[in-house]
Amino acid sequence: MTSTALKTLWIAVLVIIFDHITKYLAVTNLTFGEPVPVIDHLNWTLAYNYGAAFSFLADMGGWQRWFFVVLAFGMTVFMLWWLKKLPAKITTEVVALNLVIGGAIGNVIDRILEGRVTDFIDFYIGAWHYATFNVADIAISLGAALLIFSEFFLKKDKESVAK
Repeated sequence: MTSTALKTLWIAVLVIIFDHITKYLAVTNLTFGEPVPVIDHLNWTLAYNYGAAFSFLADMGGWQRWFFVVLAFGMTVFMLWWLKKLPAKITTEVVALNLVIGGAIGNVIDRILEGRVTDFIDFYIGAWHYATFNVADIAISLGAALLIFSEFFLKKDKESVAK
């Protein structure tokens, strides 16, 4: 185990810690549903999500809570297996997997303890508001984008060098 990228799980742990510190600050300093302007196009607005991204399945009676917990654990196990197969060095792929793992676990902790995910970042343009999100969501999205970039661009470069 020590010769694999699993040694880099400290990145995921940092994401989880930062996610929960910011969620704690949001819950203790914001009033539900009341926007607090930060800069143009950005508010802090406390919201709770009982579903997945964009509140998908939020009104399904509660079964979705455990569905998303099991899904997150399953994906985390898969990504840990993937990390175990990688060299013990920090690469784009390793960072990406750790970001997704940290974000997934950050949100799953909310789902297990509260039955919902705490969101507070409200990006908007004019009257249009993007779905309110949190640090874990940013980590998942950034990690997914980095994985795509790594798979389609960085690995292609390595393959052409190897030939």
